Amino acid sequence: MDSIVLLCTDGSDGAIEALRASLPVLAPADRTILVTVESPVDPKLITGTGFSGRSPTDVSGQIQTSGDLVAEKILERTRDALGLDDVELMAVVGDPGEAICELAESLPASVVVVGTSGRSGLRRAMIGSTSDYVVRHAVCPVLAQGVGQS
Repeated sequence: MDSIVLLCTDGSDGAIEALRASLPVLAPADRTILVTVESPVDPKLITGTGFSGRSPTDVSGQIQTSGDLVAEKILERTRDALGLDDVELMAVVGDPGEAICELAESLPASVVVVGTSGRSGLRRAMIGSTSDYVVRHAVCPVLAQGVGQS
């Protein structure tokens, strides 16, 4: 069975630093995948309720293209910052924690690497934590690398 490392990023400096710190402790993998998660876009936020004369289906291609460009920039920035040459780039849409866990299961990943923001207490409870979700729900080991306070 191939070993697959899933490196997760939101493009932030903290996420890049977390991935950078984790790379030396990872065993060489058959596949390394750098992934970012996009939030789904509600077409009504762009087109309104349809009274403008444009339906949501008219702009679905534009929404996809716009989201793809953002994800592509995040992935390329992270890849370049880490100096990774032999890495697959992947963008998925959904809730970040759920999407990462679903992808990890479908691959199947050998390990998932995520950064943690260092939030605690009420702030963590209010905002939630993608890394917490992944640690609790992933079907494979998770390397959660701290990135300091945000």
